[in-house]
Amino acid sequence: MATLFSLSPSPYFSSAFLSPVKTPFQKCFQRPQKALHYTRVASKILSPESEAPPAVQTFWKWISGEGVISSKCPVKPGIVPEGLGLVAQRDIRRNEVVLEVPKKFWINPDTVSASEVGSVCGGLKPWISVALFLIREKKLREESMWRYYLDILPEYTDSTIYWSEEELSEIQGTQLLSTTLGVKEYVQSEFEKVEEEVILPNEKLFPFPITSDDFLWAFGILRSRAFSRLRGQNLVLIPIADLINHDPNITTEEYAWEIKGAGLFSRELLFSLRSPVSVKAGEQVMIQYDLNKSNAELALDYGFIESRPERNAYTLTLQISESDEFFGDKLDIAESNGLGETAYFDINLGQSLPPAMIPYLRLVALRGTDAFLLESIFRNAVWGHLELPISRANEELICQVVRAACSSALSSYHTSIEEDEKLMEGGNLDRRLQIAVGTRAGEKKVLQQIDGIFKERELELDELEYYQERRLKDLGLVGEQGDIIFWEPK
Repeated sequence: MATLFSLSPSPYFSSAFLSPVKTPFQKCFQRPQKALHYTRVASKILSPESEAPPAVQTFWKWISGEGVISSKCPVKPGIVPEGLGLVAQRDIRRNEVVLEVPKKFWINPDTVSASEVGSVCGGLKPWISVALFLIREKKLREESMWRYYLDILPEYTDSTIYWSEEELSEIQGTQLLSTTLGVKEYVQSEFEKVEEEVILPNEKLFPFPITSDDFLWAFGILRSRAFSRLRGQNLVLIPIADLINHDPNITTEEYAWEIKGAGLFSRELLFSLRSPVSVKAGEQVMIQYDLNKSNAELALDYGFIESRPERNAYTLTLQISESDEFFGDKLDIAESNGLGETAYFDINLGQSLPPAMIPYLRLVALRGTDAFLLESIFRNAVWGHLELPISRANEELICQVVRAACSSALSSYHTSIEEDEKLMEGGNLDRRLQIAVGTRAGEKKVLQQIDGIFKERELELDELEYYQERRLKDLGLVGEQGDIIFWEPK
């Protein structure tokens, strides 16, 4: 059987700081996240703020003493099921502002530029310069003005980039595994370059050893805590605001944060954080990190997944082969319709296929007598034709190839869906195993869904109307029952 494309592992996730290759996930940094987090367990704090770790209490005193937080601030750090979070000190209304942090307490590329290492970080990617800054400030310890903030940052999260080989074996066969390994390889590669070009040549600025583990730590901190989609800010850490946790029950599309001026005529910028829902005193103030992220993305970025079915996704990677005799024509048609030589389609559990996926499949599979549609005379209308079945042979081929690819992908997992569900029902799984089992089960369910769609389509092949039949109808040469009309001469 011809190989038209593959259900290959998804490429790296894209972000404001991670763009090594073209990826299907054109997403920026999203919500901040605490060190320990699987899903929301309860809204009430487990311990009063006074019992928070000493480092947290010291941080709160520092940020309050610096005037960042006033005595009227409606939230404080507290011990919560996720680890640390922001706890309401009084009832908070929906969309009420709970924090405002001035720009001088942000950590972003501007912060790096104004620091001692700004002169050697100017040509670096923004995330790399901020990562180096964080590592240096952490190692400076008492000499750093940021030491109280850095002291409350986790040494790791449950993101898959921090998993051991044994833990990673639990996501064998998943796209999450290949993405995780790809990201780690990318981070290692970037570290080796910055070590050679910046760190080693500037021993006075970096008088201490910096390892690849340090670099991975900084990457994970930025990946999980940095805010984006802010006015002129694509990468910024906001101390205190980044303690806010994620609530899967919050489904508003509105962002809970923004950058605004401090006053009517002030040039000072403030990061403003609102509560998207009303909150009672003693409960956590929480937000929705991103409604569109898949469980694999949540696991990679933050170290948790959700139970909502639509969070389960699988990425189909389709490609026009360079060996295709019609490669140039097909590529031209794909590009004219917003696609390319390679196209990525994210398919979510319980949701329909992306609209452009079937036309792209038909384009890739065009061959033989169907290739007349690639001629220039059809160029402006060909995509419209591809939105409907072209021929039985073309439709059958895409069904066979998709189903074979699904079967191959499913065979790469070391457990069945039934085994995964039994594990989840049994409970008592540690947080990372919960992520692994939930993610791999979700991927398999999506693959079964895709296979089911094309299996059903195979059964309908004889009932579909193809291009030639449509064309004959348009010319008035086929009757309503599909019979060919013969005109007799008068």
